[in-house]
Amino acid sequence: MEIRSIAVLGAGQMGNGIAQVAACAGYDVTMIDIEQEFIERGMDAIERSLGKLVAKERMSREDADSALARVRTSTDKGAASDCDLVIEAIPEIPELKLSAFAELDGICKPEAILASNTSSISIDAIAGATSRPDRVIGMHFMNPVPIMRLVEIINGAQTSDEVNAAVVGTVERMGKTALSCNDSPGFVSNRILCPMLNEAILTLQEGVAEAEVIDGIMKLGMDHPIGPLALADFIGLDTVLHIMNVLHEGLADDKYAPAPLLVQMVYEGKLGRKSGQGFYFYE
Repeated sequence: MEIRSIAVLGAGQMGNGIAQVAACAGYDVTMIDIEQEFIERGMDAIERSLGKLVAKERMSREDADSALARVRTSTDKGAASDCDLVIEAIPEIPELKLSAFAELDGICKPEAILASNTSSISIDAIAGATSRPDRVIGMHFMNPVPIMRLVEIINGAQTSDEVNAAVVGTVERMGKTALSCNDSPGFVSNRILCPMLNEAILTLQEGVAEAEVIDGIMKLGMDHPIGPLALADFIGLDTVLHIMNVLHEGLADDKYAPAPLLVQMVYEGKLGRKSGQGFYFYE
């Protein structure tokens, strides 16, 4: 199975990053979103990111221009019909993802692989919305996509070995490291990461230390590049809450219950960097 063309559904931060690394790897890419405004923002983000790579002499101007030329855009999901691999990168809303995959299943050629960039939603549930569960897989890119090396590959119960091998090969061609796991709430990355973030929030909530101290101890003592509260702000507190709820419900264990302070902050609209306020303030 050879992947020649890739469609990316979603032109937001994750989608445009995936489109960029795919184009830089030599793939023909079609980036799709529901509004032309979103497409234009996504293309602007790709141009800025490639420009930074050129300025840092990590890429030639010629290669950057060639990569940009390989990205086509559309506001019609039908543009994915002939692509070999479709990577969905739309908001982390189960109903939205399931309906998108059901639609893609009817649009895409039978042999196409349908992949989700979901960070927590069950791949088996997503595959169940299609007539090709053996060709559905998770491709969880890390943020920011052009910089982070890992892609967490999630196999559903029916994902074929052939599909896994093709996706792993594609990820490696993108210059990333592919590590495969099986479908389970939170997969590996967020099953381990988000409870740590939640514990940091509980530590703050209980008055054990101020935010700067909690983050400083984890950075200086554990050699983490960013503290857990600052990382939660970067991810988005609403996203962290969503993942904690997925873990709590999916694993039926109260150790995954979201911290009351996290719930309160999301209710108040304090979502981190995206809203300008979380555990820290942002301009």
